[in-house]
Amino acid sequence: MGSSTAAGRMNRRVPLERKASSIDQTILSPGTVSINVKGAFIVDDDPSRPSTPSDDGAQHDTDIRLPNHDAVVSHVALDIGGSLAKLVYFSHEPNSKDLGGRLNFLKFETDRIDRCLDFVKGLQDEFRRQNGSRTGSMSIMATGGGAYKFYDDMKRILGVKVLREDEMDCLIMGLDFFITEIPREVFTYSDDDPMHFQQPRANIYPYLLVNIGSGVSMIKVSGRRQFERIGGTSLGGGTLWGLLSLLTGARTFDEMLKMAEVGNNATVDMLVGDIYGADYNKIGLKSTAIASSFGKVFKMKREGENQAEDHGGLSHENREDDNDASNSQPSFKKEDISRSLLYAISNNIGQIAYLQSEKHTLAHIYFGGSFIRGHRQTIQTLAYAINFWSQGAKKAYFLRHEGYLGSVGAFLKRQPRNWGRRNSFEEYPAGRPTVVQQEEED
Repeated sequence: MGSSTAAGRMNRRVPLERKASSIDQTILSPGTVSINVKGAFIVDDDPSRPSTPSDDGAQHDTDIRLPNHDAVVSHVALDIGGSLAKLVYFSHEPNSKDLGGRLNFLKFETDRIDRCLDFVKGLQDEFRRQNGSRTGSMSIMATGGGAYKFYDDMKRILGVKVLREDEMDCLIMGLDFFITEIPREVFTYSDDDPMHFQQPRANIYPYLLVNIGSGVSMIKVSGRRQFERIGGTSLGGGTLWGLLSLLTGARTFDEMLKMAEVGNNATVDMLVGDIYGADYNKIGLKSTAIASSFGKVFKMKREGENQAEDHGGLSHENREDDNDASNSQPSFKKEDISRSLLYAISNNIGQIAYLQSEKHTLAHIYFGGSFIRGHRQTIQTLAYAINFWSQGAKKAYFLRHEGYLGSVGAFLKRQPRNWGRRNSFEEYPAGRPTVVQQEEED
């Protein structure tokens, strides 16, 4: 299944003279290619991309069209985290005579890494079929903890060199690329304008990257490839996933997010209005602000126990079985629990991010990682936290491909030194940066 699907993604008839030229370039400069990002745009509402995971386990995200690139790209990139494996690869337009191609974005659950590698194997086979044996094998750029954990498996199954890249370095390179090169990628959030896009720009430093995966890393970026990890927290996406799997029985992260969308956290959380009966205007807190996450649970359970005692509900002599005790307890909907915990995790991350930005004098805060997934409530909570604590002095930025920073960075690692930078096309004749050979691992 994976091989046939992958073949369909890469398949396209390329004029023979143009294809031969691309192959010759790959042979002359093995392992490197100058990708033309001029005119790049995100492909919205593509009916060919399934909205739900396909049979091979792949979940497709929006592609980025590269209308001016037509050379052979002989590598794919993988960022393998604790929960998800994110794949980025280039393909020409299927069944089209149009020039150019696109960057494809897919993710697989790390627990099913075999499906991911099977998909990559299909890409590999199709690459050889289209371009001939002269081009050699498609190489794999890998980052994240799984680049080490599954290194031997990748080499054995794929039979090629696997080039491992530093995770933090890839995150920054990927984010820099999105900020500087891709229109309608980076946006800010407000209730009036939920997706206000930022124009690509060159002057981006310094900034804070808050990368939210299973855990959270916070990285201060001072310049190109100048960064340091300044903090983080273990309470991240893995925390939400783990606790909600215990509390609600949900089996996937997307299922948890869907429950949170329809939940009402006010049945679980203690709000400012529950304490003051109204807004606390003196310190700027609305009545709907959360005073204590899950703060109502103990109180409501205690009230339920008291009522049961008043009616003899706790006496073993006065009930037929143990189910009577559970019937006396207050019932909390799993949707409400999901929303409450999502807010608790997101608020905590937002406040820590603000404190780090304040300590290091950083006004621009970018949120990345697969925890966000374009989920409006998560984005709203993080944006509100930054705006509230900074009193509007700092901005929270989000990305449409927030989960692919590492894999895009690993993809770029295979590129010429000056590729992917603002104004790079003006620095070289005919928009072609010089090719710099990169060393490979044995």
